[in-house]
Amino acid sequence: MRNWLENRAEAERDQLALWAPVMLGAGVAGWFVLPDPRSWVAMALLVAGIGLAAATWTGGGRVARSVFMAALLMLAGLLIAWARAESVRAPVLARPVMAEMVAEVEAVDRLAARQIVRLMLRPGQARDGQGRGIALPPRIRVSLAEGDASPELGPGAWVRLRARLMPPAPPVAPGGYDFARAAWFQAIGATGRGFAPVRILRPAAHGQGLRQRLSQRITDRLAGSEGGIAAALATGDVGAIGQDDAEAMRRAGLAHLLSVSGLHITAVVGIVMVLTIRLLALWPWLALRVRLPLVGAAAGALAAIGYTWLTGAEVPTIRSCVAAMLVLAALALGREAMTLRLVAAGALIVLVFRPEALVGASFQLSFAAITAIVALHEHPALGRWLGPHPDWRWSAVRHLGALLATGVVVEAALMPIAVYHFHKAGLYGAFANIVAIPWTTFVAMPLEMIALLLEPLGWGGPFWWLLGKALGLLLALARWVSAMPGSVVALPVAPVWAFGMAVAGGLWIALWRTGWRWLGAPLLALGVTVMLVAPAPDLIVTGDGRHAAIATDRGLALLRERAGDYMRTTLAELGGSDTEPLALVDQREARCGQDMCVAALRRGGRTWRIAATRSGYPVPWATLVTLCGRVDIVIADRRLPQACRPHWLKLDVSTLRRTGGVSIRLDPPSVRMVQQPDDRHPWIVGKEDRGVKRDGLEF
Repeated sequence: MRNWLENRAEAERDQLALWAPVMLGAGVAGWFVLPDPRSWVAMALLVAGIGLAAATWTGGGRVARSVFMAALLMLAGLLIAWARAESVRAPVLARPVMAEMVAEVEAVDRLAARQIVRLMLRPGQARDGQGRGIALPPRIRVSLAEGDASPELGPGAWVRLRARLMPPAPPVAPGGYDFARAAWFQAIGATGRGFAPVRILRPAAHGQGLRQRLSQRITDRLAGSEGGIAAALATGDVGAIGQDDAEAMRRAGLAHLLSVSGLHITAVVGIVMVLTIRLLALWPWLALRVRLPLVGAAAGALAAIGYTWLTGAEVPTIRSCVAAMLVLAALALGREAMTLRLVAAGALIVLVFRPEALVGASFQLSFAAITAIVALHEHPALGRWLGPHPDWRWSAVRHLGALLATGVVVEAALMPIAVYHFHKAGLYGAFANIVAIPWTTFVAMPLEMIALLLEPLGWGGPFWWLLGKALGLLLALARWVSAMPGSVVALPVAPVWAFGMAVAGGLWIALWRTGWRWLGAPLLALGVTVMLVAPAPDLIVTGDGRHAAIATDRGLALLRERAGDYMRTTLAELGGSDTEPLALVDQREARCGQDMCVAALRRGGRTWRIAATRSGYPVPWATLVTLCGRVDIVIADRRLPQACRPHWLKLDVSTLRRTGGVSIRLDPPSVRMVQQPDDRHPWIVGKEDRGVKRDGLEF
């Protein structure tokens, strides 16, 4: 076995370096998955022990050295994630509060399509509703109605306003987006809604920033979602895109075009390089004495840095900019422009400085896509079957085949990530991207760049018109694909371990080069299969007890039919449903009054009875206690009396405050919670005790 492993390691010696970011990421993932400091220390000791054993293994060769380096990198990833979480520690609001404050505006984000403006504030003096002075977190985010936001709002302005503030929200239910975790790493201690009047105590010194002014200029020139997409391509501001059109782009697999990432950085760098080289080549004296490709690469690098700054320097854009710098450096050194080593180097840089990016969908989608593309095009078979051909007609066919193969492979690589994070899988995204990506890269973005360059001279009108038509065609494609039957398949929340298996299997196939790469196929197939067949929950309850979704024979039904769009969409996604949720009051499985609903579900050979409060009015004590004794599960957005004892589970506000949202399967009976009793991550520690009081019930 040792000789066999040594032979494998020798055959794959050029690929071993590619596993460096994987091992570092495994350590980062371990810190996020394991619940408390004792587990983190135990993992650190275990990994250190394995590394020490490998380092002292008598007669150890390449395999022992590889195991030692892998253990060292895992230990480093664990410690980097832990240190990063502690380094950004900032106060977090303990409970909801109504506050009147004086605050400095740090950033302004105008979401025109939703008619709101988001302010990032650094509050100074603050008082609660009774006029008492209170201390607020040093960084908060407040949303205003668009009509309440003055044009004088901008970075550096000082304002006085009233706002209802809340702690950053945890996931609605298991599998939902964890804003509390994301806010922790952004040092956001509270979020809320501001109310008019908003008084400007000191206007911004320079008014709106360059990014906001440019977005405003673009949307003034192009109306509707076309202008919103143009603004997104130029500045990363997606606020002006209509919600229906944004949803169509997501369902068609084209949402990545709206987030400034590798595609946009590549297009900008390529356009600037080509223009620079072509224009400078018109000067023969310079062309004969200067290496114009190096000058073009330098201009492309400056363009990438400027574009990254202009679009807000978000983590995905920084990541893409780093990758572009590495590619340009390789070109300048005469090396191959794009290899898996460059991808690995970019991943290492991001994980060292922003380890929290690993658990975000953006990092995973970006690196999965680029890894799949490079691994595919490095495979010799692709060059044999789909490489250049002397006959231009066959060459065109092969290029089309290469695009199709690339789209299919990328969609397959992204599917487990989309299922895990968004609980949806697209079926036609590969085909839509074959048209949309070249159209955006070679038509839309050059037109927009020309229009912006000519705008100060007043000559941009024709190009704005052409850009509007080009983006209109892109939207038409998205609407057509999203409306096709089966364009999106909704799936329930997938287990974390299955997602991990799928990722490990995919990396094993992509990063090795010899035949043993296919040993990852069973792992990938098993993980994906488990994710696709994961059972949907029978009942989902939010952490405040106000909202519940029950899986009836006709579909997912909501306890409160007047739930907002966000809550309706989120509960439908977590329940594995792609249709509009129904009203529980209209279902034959339920009997509802103004204040209570009782539903009966047939699962596992028995009937489960579920009671839930659906209004803020009190229910007579005797009636409530009697009802509790007749049902299996009780859900309430208030504290229930001690005498309320259902047959199986009581989910009142005191229990839900400790568990967070829950999802329940009734066959076999099981409960998943947002907050585990022993979870001691810093965005959870500091809140009230999360230990679950079971009231004599095991779940």
